[in-house]
Amino acid sequence: MGCYIASNENRVYAALEPQYCTAGSATASQRLPVVSLGLQQIVERPTRQDKTGTRTFAGLPSILRKRATFDLTTYMTSWNTEDEEPCYGALFRSTLGAAPMLFPGALVSDSPDELTIATAGPHGLVAGQAVRFNDELRFVTGVVDDSTIAINAPFEVAPAVGDELGRAVTYTPSNTIASTTLFDYWNPAESVQRMVAGAAVDRLSVDVNGDFHQFRFQGVGAGVEDNLTFTSGTAGLTEFPEEPAGPYPVPSLVPGSLGQAWLGATPSKFFTVLRATVRLDNAIDTRTREFGSIKPKCIVPGARKVTVDMDLVSNTDAATQALYEAAALRQPIGVYFQLGQQAESLFGAYLPAVVPELPEFDDGETRLRWRLRDSRAQGIGNDEIAIAFG
Repeated sequence: MGCYIASNENRVYAALEPQYCTAGSATASQRLPVVSLGLQQIVERPTRQDKTGTRTFAGLPSILRKRATFDLTTYMTSWNTEDEEPCYGALFRSTLGAAPMLFPGALVSDSPDELTIATAGPHGLVAGQAVRFNDELRFVTGVVDDSTIAINAPFEVAPAVGDELGRAVTYTPSNTIASTTLFDYWNPAESVQRMVAGAAVDRLSVDVNGDFHQFRFQGVGAGVEDNLTFTSGTAGLTEFPEEPAGPYPVPSLVPGSLGQAWLGATPSKFFTVLRATVRLDNAIDTRTREFGSIKPKCIVPGARKVTVDMDLVSNTDAATQALYEAAALRQPIGVYFQLGQQAESLFGAYLPAVVPELPEFDDGETRLRWRLRDSRAQGIGNDEIAIAFG
C-alpha cells in the first residue's frame, strides 16, 4: 500500500523556452530554492441547456478549453557568479522580457565624485545596467563616455584607482516577455510528476524586511502536464522529461533585515523603512478565446504597472521632509532597494522615477508611521524598473 508523500520531497526547476509552449531544457543549476508552488489547471465548464427530461446532469465533453495558473514563492540565495544567470533567471526574463545584460567587471581609473566612476578601458555599460563594488550594487543612470559612468547612489566606500568593479547581471523590461517551463518533481519516483509549459509571469512581488528575502511569481501557463497522462508531441517532447541529474547543495539564505534603501530625487539612504513591497503587473492575455483552439496560443502582455508600497517611521530630517514634499507636489523620486549585504548574495531593484502617494499617518503605535501605498513608477520607454544580481 502506498504511503503519504512528504511535502518537502519536492524539487522545482524553471527553464526558458526557445518558443512559446516548446519546453525548455532544465539543468541542475536551475533548481529553485522554492518555498511553495501552487499549480491549478482551469477547465472551462459551460452550462448545458438542452432539455433532457430529467434534472440529472448529463455531463460535458472531455475536450474543453483549459489553462493553468501558478503561484511560486522562492527564497533569494547566493548566486554563483560563474553561472551566466541566477537559478531564477528564467522567471525574471518571463517577468521583464529583455535578455539579461552581463557586466564582467572593470578596473577603476578615477572617481571624480561620489556618483561618477571612470574605468581603465571601455566599460560597455548602458543606462539601467548594474555594477558591483565590494558588497554593494548600483545602477548606471548615465553614460558620460565609453569609459565614464554616473550611478544612482554613492558607494559606502568610494572606489579608488586600481579597484575592481565586480560582476553583475541585469534584467530590464521590453515590449515582449519570454515564456518558461516549470518542472515539478516529487519523491518517490512513482509519484505524479508535473510540468507547465508556456508559463509567463503576470505578477512579481518583492518584499523588503521579511524573515528572509524572497520573490513571488504569479502567472499563467498553457496547461498542467503529468507523467501519467503525457502524450508524445506535447510541448515539443516525445516523452515526459527526466529530472536533471546533479548535486544540489542546500543554499544559505539571506536574512530579510539585510540591505539598503535609497529614496529621493537626490538619493538619500533611509534607515527608517519598516517594510516595503515592489510589484510588477504585466496584464497578460494568452489568446484563449479564438475559434479552433483549446489552449492558449501566445503571450500578449498589456500595459505594465510597477508600484511600490512602503511603511516608514516619520521624523524631521531633511530627506524625510523632502519625501513628503515630493508626494504633495507629485514630483517623481528615485527608489532603490538593495537586498543582502554580501557579494554574490545581492539583489537590486531600481525605479528611477516613482511618483509617491501622500502617506497615511498611522499613530496606533508609540512612533508615528507613514504608509505610502500604490506609488507608481513611470518612464519614457521600458525603463521604469531595472533588476540586478551581483
